[in-house]
Amino acid sequence: MEDRPVLTRSLACLAVLAAAACTPQVPDSGATLREQPAQTGQFDMGAPAPVQPFGGPSAVSSSELASAGIGMGQIGTGAPVPPVATAAPAPAPTAANPLGISDENDFNAVSARESIESDAQRRNQLAAQRQEVAPTAIPQRPADTGPNIVQYALTAPNQKGQEWYSRSIFASEARFQRNCARYASPDAAQRDFLANGGPDRNYAGLDPDGDGFACGWDPAPFRLAAGG
Repeated sequence: MEDRPVLTRSLACLAVLAAAACTPQVPDSGATLREQPAQTGQFDMGAPAPVQPFGGPSAVSSSELASAGIGMGQIGTGAPVPPVATAAPAPAPTAANPLGISDENDFNAVSARESIESDAQRRNQLAAQRQEVAPTAIPQRPADTGPNIVQYALTAPNQKGQEWYSRSIFASEARFQRNCARYASPDAAQRDFLANGGPDRNYAGLDPDGDGFACGWDPAPFRLAAGG
């Protein structure tokens, strides 16, 4: 009876060992990381290239620098480059008189460029260039030019649009417009109107309102020029 407990413990141990043998092995990731430095150390990468300190000699050849207009002293010295001085832009010239307006009435401007002698010389030059035109007789007005509309304007008793002469109530506006269109100007129409019986007669319907002025002719400018 004493051998049964021993046998039972032995069977239990065998069962545990069998179960452990059947369990899959978990990979050890740390082992891989531990092996990488060792494997990396087997390769000889050589000595590291020396780092050239800032400001040391340049690898550019002197011929390349010379072709670019740069001296060797300008490379790697670390000295600050002085700023290039730029000349201030010259002010734009101002025109003395851009608009051509005379400054003869400006005492300061004239006195700055003229003296008493130069001013007298200039006045003598202007006097020598002056040309005097002798008066001539007033030309006679030809007799074949028709009625004098200026004289008529000064002697007419009424104003434009003021009816002064009797006209037919059947005066045609269309006829008035058509006949007035034949003349180059109201002066020419008035002259022809007076030469053919106007203003007492309404020649060619040129004066339908009876003021004595054909095709809208106005005597006011002539009266104004004469001071009337």
